[in-house]
Formats: sequence, structure tokens, C-alpha cells
Amino acid sequence: MTSTLIRGRTLSFRREPQGADDDASYDFEADGAVLVQNGRIAAAGTYDDVRVEAGDDVEIVDHRPHLILPGFIDAHLHYPQMQVIASYGAELLDWLTKYTFPEEAKFRDAQHGRRIARLFLDEAIRHGTTTVAAYCSVHKSSAEAFFAESHARNMLNIAGKVMMDRNAPEAVLDTPQSSYDDTKALIGEWHGKGRQLYAITPRFAITSTPAQMEMAQALAQEFPDCHIQTHLSENHAEIRWSEELYPDAKDYTDIYASYGLLGPRTLLGHCIHLSEREADALSDTGSVAVFCPTSNLFLGSGLFDYHRYRRRAKPLRIATATDVGGGTNYSMLRTMDEAYKIIALQGEKLNPLQSFWQLTRGNAEALSIAGRAGTLEAGTDADLVVLDAAATPATALRMEATGSLSEELFLLQTLGDDRAVKQVYIAGKASKTG
Repeated sequence: MTSTLIRGRTLSFRREPQGADDDASYDFEADGAVLVQNGRIAAAGTYDDVRVEAGDDVEIVDHRPHLILPGFIDAHLHYPQMQVIASYGAELLDWLTKYTFPEEAKFRDAQHGRRIARLFLDEAIRHGTTTVAAYCSVHKSSAEAFFAESHARNMLNIAGKVMMDRNAPEAVLDTPQSSYDDTKALIGEWHGKGRQLYAITPRFAITSTPAQMEMAQALAQEFPDCHIQTHLSENHAEIRWSEELYPDAKDYTDIYASYGLLGPRTLLGHCIHLSEREADALSDTGSVAVFCPTSNLFLGSGLFDYHRYRRRAKPLRIATATDVGGGTNYSMLRTMDEAYKIIALQGEKLNPLQSFWQLTRGNAEALSIAGRAGTLEAGTDADLVVLDAAATPATALRMEATGSLSEELFLLQTLGDDRAVKQVYIAGKASKTG
């Protein structure tokens, strides 16, 4: 049996924190350790206790004084958009036409897809992200490339080939039948292979005909253990166009509901402009609203009302995400910094404990993978991130004046980036190389 004892200050959340001083919401050890055996966490706690349990034949990796947390989870992104991140000057629909669709057309070349998938996963790991929910392009080969690279790294990732058969250039369109056939083949090949999970992925209502939505519905019924991912209510023009294309629907959300696409494994990107009826529909079905702060700001889409959605009589399940390439950074630390600012603009604050709960256990719960990721609990997969809040001269200086764990976390959230990520473990294997 392969055993590794990873030593440092350990932090793992038991539940969602209710404030910046909610010490009962987490487990923290000033001298802690995580025992990893065959890619899983066998034990976590104080170094002295875990060292005894580990026995003599164990490799010890000492990361003191750094923090050891569960790896970050990114609930919504587009890996084919690496080369359109930071493209200037357009709102959502124009941005798709001008930048996204031409770039995604390149993914009909399988070698291009494999190269970008490799570079994308390198970048995710470099920023401390160990699990993503990814959109591929419309091309079956783009999903094959992503899963092949993910499987080679033994990552726990969720992904799917985009389904889209209208309102885009021919080079990025499929048909209802081909989208069904390709998706079914990909599920058969990759869903549950190693740590790979599949997401049925109609891009959004604008780019799918009713016939294709019926195919997505059929797939969801045939494969109920797969995720579903799409977009909802990101932009006012998008909402109007979607409702024009589906005039019988009560509203944008009802389009997806009418095809049976809402549910506990449904990830809905953005959800900025929901009516109360729509929010109730998401809550009633357990669907997940995915908050993408850097993208929402960059495209000028609007401000996600995080606290209102959580405090309403029927609260929403919420995840957070980078939404690369509309999002402007691969880092979940930078993402939560922008989330804090969006929430502050609405007169509220996101406390640092809640931020780190959200990007670990909170996102794991939203993605229905909490039994496998998001904590340091025994039996979960050993996906870990090691953080150094004094990684740069500026953060080192600020660390001299911090007096609590919450202050340190807020510093990491506000000023941290890939330089603060000292190491990343994927199923117990050290994986950050640069």
C-alpha cells in the first residue's frame, strides 16, 4: 500500500459558516496532517494522532507553515475558450459571434483539441483547481480530448460535448440526431471511467431547436446519473430571444423545465435575472444556480444576488465558477475576490469562511460530489491544495499584521493568485509543476 503523510495547517469545512467567527463550521489544526493511501484520504487530524495511525512505512511531506485544504472546484467553464479570454469590447451575444464561435470551430481538429485540453488542465492545476465542470465544443473529438487528458491525470472532472443546432455558424453546429448519437457514445466511453463524469450539455435555448431539446430530454431520462449543464438568464437580450424562440414557455426557466432538464444534477450558468417564479422553480427541483462573477462583470451582464437567493423562503443551491473564457481569470481565489465585490455592491458582505466553504465543500455539494471531494474527510479522494498567504512581498508584509484564520483567508482571497498555490495533489499525487 502506498502511503503519504502530508503535514501542514489543515482546514476543512463541516458545514456552511454563518459568519466570520463561526468556528464550529470547520476543522482546523495548527499542526495537522492528511494521510493518503492509494489516492484517498485515510485520516486527517493533528499531526501526532495521524502520525501514529500512519505507521513507520510512510513518506512524510512537510508543508509547514502553509495551509492544506481540499482542492478548489470550478463549477462552470469553457475549455475551448482559452484563446478568447481577454477579448475586447462586446456583450454576450456579440461576444459569442465575434470571438467564441470562430475559436470553437478550430476544435474540429482533434490535435488542436488535445493540445488545448492539456494546456487548460495544466492551468487549472496551477491555480489550485482539482475539479471542473467543463463545456467542450460541439465536436465529439473535443470531448474525447478533454476526457483523455483528464483521465491521464486521474482527475475528477465533469464535462460534455455542447449540443447546438441553430443560430451559430455551420462549423459549430450539429443536428438533433447527431447530438444524441455523439453524446450517447461519449457517455458510454467516458462516464464513470476512472474519475470521469459526463454532463449532457445543450449550450442554451437560443442554440437548440425544440427537436434537439427533445434529444437532451431523452438522454437525461436514459442516463439519470449524468449531470446536465446549460446557461440561463445571463443577459437581457438573451432572455428576450429565448422567450421569442419558445413562445409557449412561461419564461426562460420554463423552457428547460418543459423538457425535463431541471433537477439536482442540473448546473445552470449565471442565473442573474431570475423572476421569483423562476427562482422557485429552481429551488423546487434542486437545480443549481452557478455564480460566475468575473464573467458577469467583464461582459456587463449584471450582478448575481447571492445572499437574496440563499435567504429567500425557498433558497437556491449555488455554486461558483470562473466561466473562462468570458471569465477573466483561471483562479478561484480571484473569482471569490470578484464575488465579494459584487455582493458588496448590493449592500452585503461575503465572509471569508463562507468563501472558502463555497469553493471547496459548497461547490462539491452543489455538484453532487460531496462524498468524493471538497473535504478532508476519511474516504474521500485525496485532491488537495497547499496555500502560502505570504507568497509575494506584498502578501508577506500584510501577513505580519493578520491575527486570525479568517484574516488570513481574506488576504488569500483578496490578493492571492497562482503564486499562493505552493502544491496541488490529484488523488494524492503532487501535480503542480510550475
